[in-house]
Amino acid sequence: MSTSVTPKPAPWRAGFRSARANLLPGLVLQMVALLLVLAYYQHEPTRNALNRLATWKTEIGVTFAIISTGLFGGLLPVLYLRLLRGGHEHYSWAQGAVITAFWAYKGLEVDLFYRMLARWVGAGHEAGTIVAKVALDQFVYCPLFAVPVTVLVYEWVSLNFDRAAMAADIRAGGWFYRRVLPLLISNLWVWLPTAGIIYSLPTTLQLPLQNLVLLFFTLLVAHQTRRES
Repeated sequence: MSTSVTPKPAPWRAGFRSARANLLPGLVLQMVALLLVLAYYQHEPTRNALNRLATWKTEIGVTFAIISTGLFGGLLPVLYLRLLRGGHEHYSWAQGAVITAFWAYKGLEVDLFYRMLARWVGAGHEAGTIVAKVALDQFVYCPLFAVPVTVLVYEWVSLNFDRAAMAADIRAGGWFYRRVLPLLISNLWVWLPTAGIIYSLPTTLQLPLQNLVLLFFTLLVAHQTRRES
């Protein structure tokens, strides 16, 4: 009697499946971001309100980036997942605290990255400037650093901080292909168009808009990096 084993789908297929599953929410977020940018340039009350936010951010300094990104990337998604009725996607308070701390740090990192791009590439919103920033963001910063580190942190958290299990998974081989590639594909769907929209705004307003999209993206990360029991 012969038995057959159903092969596991290739990791890149998982990324495309996730991108398809989040097609509509991603489009909605991108549309909201685009409308906000259009309102900034075409609607004076919106521009005045956002300029006040930019002034407030500048006055507060890096504290704004730390608190806002920790809130949108960490605390709010963690609370949502814990309150999700009938689901298994939730974190303990310790896991939630680590994720919130991670995104608070990322706020500092991303705000610095945006300011460095403004210095190196330019602070304007000309097409060439935006394209250059998006290319550096999505095809250098994300695949080489941002996404792998994010996957590492979320996988470590999902394993209840079990360093031995984490090390064993990495030593199993193909970690980047198995764990990072699916998220990179999903990341491109959400962030490639959105990054262009974000870089259309003045540098001081790029992080607040990024935070709005981040709320959705961190939920996607949590679902993709969750380890099946």
